[in-house]
Amino acid sequence: MIYAALQAAMNNKDMEAYANLLHDDFVFVRHQSGTEVNKKDWLVAAQGMMASEDLEFINSRCIYENHEIVVMHDVMKFPDGSKEAVMGVSMLKDGKIVRIETGATPLS
Repeated sequence: MIYAALQAAMNNKDMEAYANLLHDDFVFVRHQSGTEVNKKDWLVAAQGMMASEDLEFINSRCIYENHEIVVMHDVMKFPDGSKEAVMGVSMLKDGKIVRIETGATPLS
């Protein structure tokens, strides 16, 4: 299923594997502003985060997954030192992630 492949790509910081999981019509919805980011621009942002040794995924888990949706929860430590509890919902199309929306709670 997608969750295991997504976790492997993120944990290994494998951008090629990560990009291959995203549908050509992929959209990331920023929880901070609600703005949408297309696949090309999201991969640039994701590359920057994954290039950092300071990006950490802590207590990652899949809440639910089927052929239409993946719901996951992570505690993430970002390169800027901030830490958030992140709920991610990924909509699937043709076996790939077509849309991700997140919600996050800053942690101290």
